[in-house]
Amino acid sequence: MKGRDYCVVPTVDPPGSASASPLSPSSPAAVPKKKMPQRKWEVHPGRNKFHCNGRIMMARQTGIFYFTVALIVVTCGLFFGFDCPYLAVNLTPAIPVIGIVLFVFTMSTLLRTSFSDPGVIPRATPDEAADIERQIEVPNGQPSPSYRPPPRQKEVVVNGQTIKLKYCFTCKIFRPPRASHCSICDNCVERFDHHCPWVGNCVGKRNYRYFYMFILSLALLCVFLFACVITHIIMRSQKANFLKAMQQSPASVLEAVVCFFSVWSILGLAGFHTYLTTSNQTTNEDIKGSWSSKRGRDNYNPYSQGGIVKNCFAVLCGPTTPSLLDRRGLVEPDPTPQQYTMQMNGTGVRLGNYGAIPTQTTTVQPPAQPQQGEEGDQTESRIWFTEDMKEKA
Repeated sequence: MKGRDYCVVPTVDPPGSASASPLSPSSPAAVPKKKMPQRKWEVHPGRNKFHCNGRIMMARQTGIFYFTVALIVVTCGLFFGFDCPYLAVNLTPAIPVIGIVLFVFTMSTLLRTSFSDPGVIPRATPDEAADIERQIEVPNGQPSPSYRPPPRQKEVVVNGQTIKLKYCFTCKIFRPPRASHCSICDNCVERFDHHCPWVGNCVGKRNYRYFYMFILSLALLCVFLFACVITHIIMRSQKANFLKAMQQSPASVLEAVVCFFSVWSILGLAGFHTYLTTSNQTTNEDIKGSWSSKRGRDNYNPYSQGGIVKNCFAVLCGPTTPSLLDRRGLVEPDPTPQQYTMQMNGTGVRLGNYGAIPTQTTTVQPPAQPQQGEEGDQTESRIWFTEDMKEKA
């Protein structure tokens, strides 16, 4: 009998067998724990804070926002507790109703401004960023570590006015018209107005109308409280002297001081944003003088609708655009490396991509001389190939 060549085919031990590997797929230790899918707000690259599973979006620095809320709530609470009962009985019961309506509307617009996406533009994907970076030429060959390419610009025409689109090196995108990068939140924001620490958020395309209504309603609330507090003190002083009237209602004095020092700045801010709304401008554009006639006779605001009423309707009554972030969407997992399993068929070994690699137990033994009557009784875990199938032992 001639010598036989052989090859060893690895076999997979059945689950529960004594020779099964402790790291076999049937073993509990080998079963990988499933990771909870991440939401996109959890991996957001900007400096923002999210609450309620991504439904609430704010800036990371929110200390002044909480001070704003506390100042409004405490002042109105003192008013409803000490001034309203007296004025409702001695003047008119409509005062508490007006105060409640103004307070609820002011707080609603404040929270709507603070908790919403101002219009953040998503950053470019790695493929998009790489494609744009390839267009940026590096002078003199090799770039130095401190080298920063000059800002690239594109030009578009909006209503006959040429607008330059600047390239954002942080977000790796060409910013659309009226957009700007907020250095505090580290995001590019559509129709960026400014970053307001008092509301704890940026003010942009998606929340400017709520910010303007908050400023306007806060100004009305402040004037209303100041007028009611002064009226309360004067009505009490008619029955007694002025000092005794202040002693009888010390909370009214505190409210009057807070409203007096707040009303001027709030009224000025409301008037300034009324001017911006009627001219369809942003704070950023007004400060930079983007549409000022000083830049040339042909320089004008291409976004103006041609009238005060039309501009107000365009800014305050236009449709609210959906958020571009998809904050609560699931993050797509990165593709895993190609994994293979070994499958045996009737002729040999075949590799297949099935996403898992079971543990194989391979036994290598030298060829044994078959005894008489045991020629066809071979071990199931080995496949014997005869060099010359026509010869017999």
